[in-house]
Amino acid sequence: MKITIYHNPACGTSRNVLALIRDRGLEPHVVEYLVTPPSRAELVGLIDRMGLPVRDVLRRKGTPYDELKLDDPALTDGALIDAMMAHPILINRPIVVTLDAVKLCRPSETVLEILP
Repeated sequence: MKITIYHNPACGTSRNVLALIRDRGLEPHVVEYLVTPPSRAELVGLIDRMGLPVRDVLRRKGTPYDELKLDDPALTDGALIDAMMAHPILINRPIVVTLDAVKLCRPSETVLEILP
């Protein structure tokens, strides 16, 4: 089974999700998204497949969220995605992709819902 994880090794939740995947005997393709961010089209596709509002994929803690005033309700999804493209740390993690599903895996155990 092909699995991709958009991973930040400095994040405990992301490390836990990676360990849960590996504990199942699976070796995912690991994308350290702060080093190799997804393209705009990839990010939009991931968000669409997750079925989440763009705002739900924004990370607030430890990011420039407040200084960029991303809580402004007038900001469009396009503007929020622009911010994530300019500052990949704003992309919440970890995002796990399987053939059948894409999920923002917070808390860690939610990854088990999409693994075989």
